[in-house]
Amino acid sequence: MDSDQSAARNGQSTSSKDSGSGREHSTFRQRLSRLSVERNPALMKHAEQRAESVQNRIADQITTFAGSMWFVYLHIVWFGLWIGLGAEKYPYGLLTMIVSLEAIFLSTFVMISQNRADAKRQVIADQQWQTVKEEDKQNEELLDLSTQILALTKAIHEVAGAKAETTPTKSA
Repeated sequence: MDSDQSAARNGQSTSSKDSGSGREHSTFRQRLSRLSVERNPALMKHAEQRAESVQNRIADQITTFAGSMWFVYLHIVWFGLWIGLGAEKYPYGLLTMIVSLEAIFLSTFVMISQNRADAKRQVIADQQWQTVKEEDKQNEELLDLSTQILALTKAIHEVAGAKAETTPTKSA
């Protein structure tokens, strides 16, 4: 039985009309926590290798933060205070330069993040290729066994047929 049916039986609503977004989000998180997610061992090994490098850990932390809503909120507050408190006059030359430099660094971190994602995809592709090769080998072994079974079955039929021909039949 799925969790929607279970929730309905317990009198809980699963529709967005009947439940508030907080309750709906909570239900979604509960469903998500019930899922047992098994991490790919090859990706875990890759992550451990990445974690050995201080540079990779720093880049991962920066890209994680730069891709979050906290980063957006920080910039809203920063720009609001810069303009609101009059840190400089319009056209905000220093702010423009700071934001441009930040954009240069952030674009670099985006490329680092893309390279990291490509490396993960390559790890998975390599593992899948290894699995395909192993399955191919197993299939060949199964085909050899099937051929041997077929040959044995034919031999048994020949022996059984020859024995049937030499055995006299009783006539009435």
